[in-house]
Amino acid sequence: MEKFEHVQRDLSWLAFNHRVLQEAKDENVPLYERIKFLAIYSSNLDEFFRVRVASLRSFKQLKKKDQKELLDIKPKKQLKEIRKIVQQQQSEFGAIFRGQILPQLKENQIFLLDEQAYSEDHKQFVKQYFSENIKDCLKPVIFFDEDQAPPFLKNKGLYFIISLKNSSSLALVELPSEECKRFVTLPPKYGQYFITFSDDILRFHLEEIVGQEILAAYAVKVSRDAELYIEDEFAGDLIEKIRSSLDERNIGLPTRFLFDSSMSSEILERIKVIFNLKKDDLIPGARYHNFNDFFGFPDPTDSSAFHDEPCPPLVHIELESCSSIISLLGEKDVMLHFPYHQYKYVPQMIKEAANDPQVENIKITLYRVASKSDVVLALLEALEKGKSVTAFIEAKARFDEASNLYWGDRLMEAGGKVLYSYPGIKVHSKLLLVQRREEDELRNYAYLGTGNFNEKTAKLYGDHALLTSDPRLANEVTQVFDLLERKIIIPKSKHIMISPFSTRQRFTQLIEKEISNCRQGKPAYMILKMNSLEDTEMINHLYRASQAGVKIQLIVRGICCLIPGIEGMSENIEASSIIDRFLEHARVYIFANGGKEIMYTASADWMGRNLDRRIEVVMPIYDPDIFQEIRNIINLQLQDNTKARWITEQQDNPYKEDLEGDVKIRAQMKTYQLLKE
Repeated sequence: MEKFEHVQRDLSWLAFNHRVLQEAKDENVPLYERIKFLAIYSSNLDEFFRVRVASLRSFKQLKKKDQKELLDIKPKKQLKEIRKIVQQQQSEFGAIFRGQILPQLKENQIFLLDEQAYSEDHKQFVKQYFSENIKDCLKPVIFFDEDQAPPFLKNKGLYFIISLKNSSSLALVELPSEECKRFVTLPPKYGQYFITFSDDILRFHLEEIVGQEILAAYAVKVSRDAELYIEDEFAGDLIEKIRSSLDERNIGLPTRFLFDSSMSSEILERIKVIFNLKKDDLIPGARYHNFNDFFGFPDPTDSSAFHDEPCPPLVHIELESCSSIISLLGEKDVMLHFPYHQYKYVPQMIKEAANDPQVENIKITLYRVASKSDVVLALLEALEKGKSVTAFIEAKARFDEASNLYWGDRLMEAGGKVLYSYPGIKVHSKLLLVQRREEDELRNYAYLGTGNFNEKTAKLYGDHALLTSDPRLANEVTQVFDLLERKIIIPKSKHIMISPFSTRQRFTQLIEKEISNCRQGKPAYMILKMNSLEDTEMINHLYRASQAGVKIQLIVRGICCLIPGIEGMSENIEASSIIDRFLEHARVYIFANGGKEIMYTASADWMGRNLDRRIEVVMPIYDPDIFQEIRNIINLQLQDNTKARWITEQQDNPYKEDLEGDVKIRAQMKTYQLLKE
């Protein structure tokens, strides 16, 4: 097979996170939304170090021969490249914050003060605030040096490392950021507003806390390996291992030691020795860390100009006006588009099923459950009403394990049948099945979504959810649950695709058909929207299609390992990415099909894990009205010339240029208006 070029996935991910940083830099974005994008960037990067960098560091321990056989990258070289890109982005981050955000806050009479800038009134205020809100939360000061075991720095914890005037030891003070607010609003004066970090209130009191005169204090933070490293065994053993391993996540090996770049070289060298750090562990930062806390940055002015225009979720006209969701689905399909539509219809459908004497069974897959879940509360209500409830809960959904296990326990205690993680595979599909006795047989009503059953993320993530009783779809959803309940080994579906059994094969067949149609002079194109495009085999199929003349338009939010626009390889492929106020999470796959266009929505991206190592569902859109609804939304995204960037070989994220006279199109806002009308 011809060898094609690809972008390494971690470098593509860093390019995606740079698109987030671009939103923070964009002066057309309201001020406090720009601050939010700095927080998103920081949070994303922290997870990247905890997961991806941790994996690369573990790969680095392999022998070079094994690295060559098992990996298509050199971990040491890759880590060096990551470090270089991250440092460049961190510099840009600092320039945005110091050079744009802080000055614009000042222009609007909002001042972020450090302890050196406190007025006498502020000093009196912070003394009282410290005494009432922080002092009792402080951990004891730790004094340490090279001759003793180093103090443990917990994951994402914030600390001051302090050099002392009259001692060769160093002191360590932990910021109680979990117990205390990160930002404190100081008393306003003469129409001016003042905010300070709790870090700086602590700095103001450091000599009192340490009990000695200090020379300098430097903020540090550690990110630790987030992998649980447990053997993927059958349910009972696996669940107990996950429960017992969650706390260990916070004591994993360091993957990033973030330090104040003003730290003296002498102190830094001592820190390296004491904590047994290597050069690759050290990432220089600024005075403050944990910028994800800027999600909670206070707005003392409460000005609407600093925030996005409200887009309250819309009612769905048909669902709002019908007397019964299930009865409506007996007549026609319905599509919900989140976050544009209200999420209330999902728990409402379950509650309706709970109170319907003809409903016998309710089955659901839960991947990321909200901490306060109306969906699970509705399932508990169904159990109270005597319904049979089966919930497949993915216990291996990273960072949501604890919440998922909690709700699994609640359902089990209430008499529900709870199934946990499949060995060696994750269940990533988003399915709800209601089975209702009608004319002496069970009729299936199904929800097939691209996003999780999670009320919180449904307000932020762009997803599609198909509600249907079409037997071509709903009856095949029963096969997925039969698979999860281990009633069958291999599903045999004709309409929906099910990973890891048929998705790769059928997508490949669809691409091959476009190639064949193109050669026969028939309409041939693809419009593929996903979160990530990483699978080498699928990318190579797209390259072959491009070489055959098939036009391909990609909309990829995150990782895109395909290189578009390369003559002789991908000149017929263009790729764009939209970063805006809502997270683009939906997957939509459209094929020309010789002029009779076909469309699928899916829970699956084109990544090896989604195609081969997860239970995923890809569903065809048969209803012509829903088909056109989604097509209109995709058309807007292809036309976006406000928030869309081109994905290029250089990974430099240029914005789509609108030609002179072009109407400005911002797809998300146009979609909201489209659905509102």
